[in-house]
Amino acid sequence: MEKIKIENNAFTFPMPVVIVGAHVNGKPNHMAIGWVSRMSSKPPLIGIVSCAHHTNKGIKENKEFSVCVPSIEMLKATDYVGIVSGADEDKSEIFDCCYGELKHAPMIKQCPVSVECKLIQTVNLPTSELFIGEIINAYAGEKYMTDGRPDINKMRPFTLTMPDNNYRAVGDLVGKAWKDGMDYKKQK
Repeated sequence: MEKIKIENNAFTFPMPVVIVGAHVNGKPNHMAIGWVSRMSSKPPLIGIVSCAHHTNKGIKENKEFSVCVPSIEMLKATDYVGIVSGADEDKSEIFDCCYGELKHAPMIKQCPVSVECKLIQTVNLPTSELFIGEIINAYAGEKYMTDGRPDINKMRPFTLTMPDNNYRAVGDLVGKAWKDGMDYKKQK
């Protein structure tokens, strides 16, 4: 198969969709984000990339934010908080908020999994900001758990694909991480 040159800004990998929360002007505000990743395991760090969003103001001001994993059932509300800016519309009552240890990191009760984070670093990028937060606490709804761990099939998260700008369900189990490759050399 021959490869052809494509747009260098093509994001062909699915990105997990999350909802980031922060207090802005004393109220909860949320935005949808597709650029999110674990950054470290000890301490547990998470990174989110955000363009010039209203929520950024609250993250920088209070040094706290939440990252919540919505289910497919929350797709329309998730997309909505990604479309509408909190600078133009009060989004504080779209979700039922709850709080853990951090008082400026509004988590969403309806989300299967939520984490509250302390901001440890902000990296200015050409068109966005990378916020790196330490996960202080993680929470999950009991109905989304199996054997004491979050169950992705029960959570039903979704991804964002670009450049087609679609949401896609998380797919089937296709292998076991850190196990299936152990037999690779034996097959050669």
